[in-house]
Amino acid sequence: MVVNVKLFATLRKDRFSEKIYEIHEGTTVGELIKELELPHEQISIIFVNGRHAKLETVLNDKDEVALFPPIGGG
Repeated sequence: MVVNVKLFATLRKDRFSEKIYEIHEGTTVGELIKELELPHEQISIIFVNGRHAKLETVLNDKDEVALFPPIGGG
């Protein structure tokens, strides 16, 4: 199975902006984040196929995963 992973804002620094990633059936978003060696505390918003998702969301073949850091502003 493959998923398309997109990183946004500061998560892209010294990494990638978009990458096709091979995963095993039954992989969750949390497991994918761990495999990508992304610091869990740096991710606050997760979308799978344009919809909010949680770390426990099980991924399917050809899903698109978008990961965002905490967003500040004022």
